[in-house]
Amino acid sequence: MALWRAYQRALANHPWKVQVLTAGSLMGLGDIISQQLVEKRGLRGHQSRRTLIMVSLGCGFVGPAVGGWYRVLDCLIPGTSKVDALKKMLLDQGCFAPCFLGSFLSLVGALNGLSAQDNWAKLWRDYPDALITNYYLWPAVQLANFYLVPLHYRLAVVQCVAVIWNSYLSWKAHRL
Repeated sequence: MALWRAYQRALANHPWKVQVLTAGSLMGLGDIISQQLVEKRGLRGHQSRRTLIMVSLGCGFVGPAVGGWYRVLDCLIPGTSKVDALKKMLLDQGCFAPCFLGSFLSLVGALNGLSAQDNWAKLWRDYPDALITNYYLWPAVQLANFYLVPLHYRLAVVQCVAVIWNSYLSWKAHRL
C-alpha cells in the first residue's frame, strides 16, 4: 500500500514524468517477458540492447503519444458516461490504434537497423496480424478504461494490461 501511495504522490506532483517512466518501465518488462518466457532465450541469450530499445520507445514514444492522445481525446469527447466511453473507444481503436501500431512497428525496425526497404516489407508482413490481434484485446480494455478510470491513471492502467501486449509486440517487432 505504501508503494501505491508513493506512486500516487509522484503522479500528482509530476504527472507527465511519472506516466512516461511508467510506460518505459512496463515496455521493458514486456520485452523481458517476451525474451524469457515466450522465446525462452535464457539469461545468457537475453538481448539487453533490445530491452533498452523497448524502454526507450516506451519513454520517448509510447508514453508521450498515448498520454497525449488521452488528453486530446478527453478534450474532443468530454465526459465519462457509457456513451462517452464508447465514443472514445471507437475513436481510439478506429483512428489512433492503426496509426500508432504502424508507427511503433516502423520505429522498432528503424532502431534495429533495418533498411527502409526491409522495414517496409516487414511492416507489410506484420502489421495486418498485429492490428487484428489488437482488436481482440484493446476495445474491451479501452471501454473499461474510458468509463471507469480517471484521466491521470489511464496510461498506467493501459500499460499494466499492456505488459502482455508489449510482450506480443516485442516478439512481433523483433521477429525476422
